Amino acid sequence: METSIIINTLPRFLNGTILTLEITALSVIIGFVLAIPLSIMRVSKNPLIRMPAFCFNFYFRGTPLLVQLFLIYYGSGQFQSFLSDIGLWQFFREAYFCAVLSLTLNTAAYSSEIFRGGIEGVPFGEIEAARACGMSGILLYRRIIMPAALRIAWPAYTNEVVFLLQASSLVSIITLMDITGVARVVSARSFAFYELFITAAVIYLILVYGLIFVFKRIERKITAHLSPDVIIH
Repeated sequence: METSIIINTLPRFLNGTILTLEITALSVIIGFVLAIPLSIMRVSKNPLIRMPAFCFNFYFRGTPLLVQLFLIYYGSGQFQSFLSDIGLWQFFREAYFCAVLSLTLNTAAYSSEIFRGGIEGVPFGEIEAARACGMSGILLYRRIIMPAALRIAWPAYTNEVVFLLQASSLVSIITLMDITGVARVVSARSFAFYELFITAAVIYLILVYGLIFVFKRIERKITAHLSPDVIIH
C-alpha cells in the first residue's frame, strides 16, 4: 500500500469531511423540521390534509435518491427561464443547494413515516388523560403526543440519519468534493484506488459511529425517566 499518497491527500479529505458534515447536518435539521408537520398530516382523518403528505412520501420514498438528485440538479436547467423569472435560478444552478435540497426532501419523507409510527404508537390512555385535563389540538401534540412519539421513534430515526450520512456520498456525482468526491477524483489521476477508497471508508466509519454515539446519548437523556434505575418515591 502506498501511504505517501494518503498522507498527501489528507488535507483534501479533511475539506471533504467538512463538506459532508455540512450537507448532512443541514439536511437533517431542515428535514426534521419538515417531517414533524408531515407526520401529523399523515395521521389526520381529513383526506385533504392526509393525501398531500401521502403523495409527497410516496414519491420520495419510492424513487431512488440518485434519480431525485439528477432531476433537481440537471432537470432544473430545462426550466431556467422560469426559475430566473421567480428569482430561484441562482440557487438551482449551485450543486451545493441542489444536494442539500435533494437530501432534505428525501430524509423528510422517510423521517415523517418514522414519526408517524411513533405517533400511532403513543398509548391511547395517555392521550385520553391529556384530553380529560383539557388539552386538545396543538397543545396536545406539543406537550403529550410529539414528545412521546419522538421517544418511541428515536432508535429508528437514528438509523435514518446514519443512512443519510452514507447517502451523502452521492453528491460527488454532481461535482461536489465531499469525501467520496475527493477519493474519486484523486484516484482517477493517481490510480491509487485501493488506498484512497479505503481511507474514505475509514473516515465514514469514524463519522457513522461518532454519530451513533451522539444519538445514543440523546436517547438516554430523553428516555431517562423510563430507566429501571430511577427510584420512584
